[in-house]
Amino acid sequence: METASKINVKGGGFLIEDLSPAQMFIPEEFTEEQRMIEQTCKDFIRTEIQPQLDAIDADKSNQIMVSLLDKAGALGLLGTSVPTEYGGFGMDFNTSMLVAEACGTGHSFAVAFSAHTGIGILPILYYGDEAQKRNYLPKLADGRWKAAYCLTEPDSGSDANAAKTKASLTEDGNHYRINGQKMWITNGGFADVFIVFAKIDQDKNLTAFIVERDFPGISMNEEERKMGIKGSSTRQIFFNDCLVPKENLLYIREGGFKIAVNILNIGRIKLAAAVLGGAKGVIDQALQYANERKQFGKSLHEFGAIQHKIAEMVLRTFASESACYRAGQNIDDAIAGLKAQGMNDAEAKLKGVEQFAIECAMMKVHGSEVLDFVVDEGVQIYGGMGFSAEAPMERAYRDARINRIFEGTNEINRLLAIGTVLKRAMKGELNLMEPAMAVGKEILAVPNASEGSDLEGPFAKERQVLRNLKKAILLVAGAALKQYGPAIEQEQESLMAISDMMTEVYVAESTLVRVEKRMEKFGEDAEQVSKALAMLYLHKACHTLEQSGREVVLGYAKGDELNVLLLGLKRFTKIAPYNLIAARRIVAEAAILKKSYPF
Repeated sequence: METASKINVKGGGFLIEDLSPAQMFIPEEFTEEQRMIEQTCKDFIRTEIQPQLDAIDADKSNQIMVSLLDKAGALGLLGTSVPTEYGGFGMDFNTSMLVAEACGTGHSFAVAFSAHTGIGILPILYYGDEAQKRNYLPKLADGRWKAAYCLTEPDSGSDANAAKTKASLTEDGNHYRINGQKMWITNGGFADVFIVFAKIDQDKNLTAFIVERDFPGISMNEEERKMGIKGSSTRQIFFNDCLVPKENLLYIREGGFKIAVNILNIGRIKLAAAVLGGAKGVIDQALQYANERKQFGKSLHEFGAIQHKIAEMVLRTFASESACYRAGQNIDDAIAGLKAQGMNDAEAKLKGVEQFAIECAMMKVHGSEVLDFVVDEGVQIYGGMGFSAEAPMERAYRDARINRIFEGTNEINRLLAIGTVLKRAMKGELNLMEPAMAVGKEILAVPNASEGSDLEGPFAKERQVLRNLKKAILLVAGAALKQYGPAIEQEQESLMAISDMMTEVYVAESTLVRVEKRMEKFGEDAEQVSKALAMLYLHKACHTLEQSGREVVLGYAKGDELNVLLLGLKRFTKIAPYNLIAARRIVAEAAILKKSYPF
């Protein structure tokens, strides 16, 4: 019954359905074997990467990075997602997320690692034919070959299908001749194989090709000079009559855009996991400094202002972690369900991720912005030393910034999340219309005194708050759609605000249910810290929804309609008073005592 209920969870369904503890995976449920894999990754980062971060950043030859990827390959870390028949370990999706998180403190190495194991390998794994898989995957899984992904061009970033790189079949029909330019190619300086996207002749859509470095007609610029991730190879790559065997066309003609979209979905949720590792690492460093640094005769962590910062850093990281692995397990469960229906492994994985494209986009945005918040506060805790390149925060601050641009900018991902919800609603895949209409009637009715009487457990009242927050989204989005109609696509400010409302509800619900499961597992008395986190984030979500919803409504409503909508919004974002200062102090004390991220 539990397995069936998990498989029946649908992407975007969180907007209209309650989440039961049985449906949600929490990080505390990782097995001993999974934790051993995580520890292997952490040990590798601690012994091989962190001692030579300066050297990695200064090495323009890429020799250090290549040697580190070789070592990671020897440990099996590069083949976590690759099936055993192709030389990998065939781990499930959430385990690969855990690996991404464990390597997330590796700065430039984490970028090279993610590009190789994600957008480099996965197009071949999921879309390659058997010959392509057997030829390339074993060499990529053990690190003999390194991979890169060539999609972005000078005139096509977010609009990937506007790429101008061309391919045409040679006269003898044995090769494709590729001409064009790609830029911002991670691992470009040392990759042995590139996934290259081009349009064949006058095609409207992209086609993907597997291009080896030794194929004729490939050249590249010098390494880019970047704000951060300086040890990551980033090159412009030029294809001048590059001859690619016709057998290296990946998937089908004009199927490249589909590959790009689906692989980016995976990249987004994996990035959300990776930035968790980065955030936890910064929290640990900030706590160590706050413990050692003395001011006015006291350690920094004794000051309320610093405790506030520590608590907020832990809060946002814990919340993002809760939602990230919820989504990861949803994907695993969807994959299992599709395979049980007879779908092959590769197709099931793609469809499973596609089902949760909304959540992938939301978590990429949330995670990258949590990391940005955490590193900014980390610099502040360090004070003047935070601005010095002699201390770790300077690198963390610079390296974090790219994550809001990687895998599609956060603006694009916000629009993608809400846009996908609306499309699925229009197709009838998400039944949002009936609930939205019901909410419209509810705001004109007298509040129901028995509301939430069906809810049980330690967070029954808070679960009703979550239900109301979902109603707030339906109220604002439904009224906006009624006002704008199809033209709502042009109202990007409103769409992004609604997207933020969705994300906050998803994360707040994930946090609350995780804590409820922790209470079941460890006992309510032992979970005062996590309970404080759940309450803190729920209050944060209520505030965000009220503010974002108000901004959207003021953009289109007037007169009586405006008054009704604002009253409804206030009603649905209401929450009982709670001592937020005391709650933060509980969280900060736990982190200070442990001298690290406390979970």
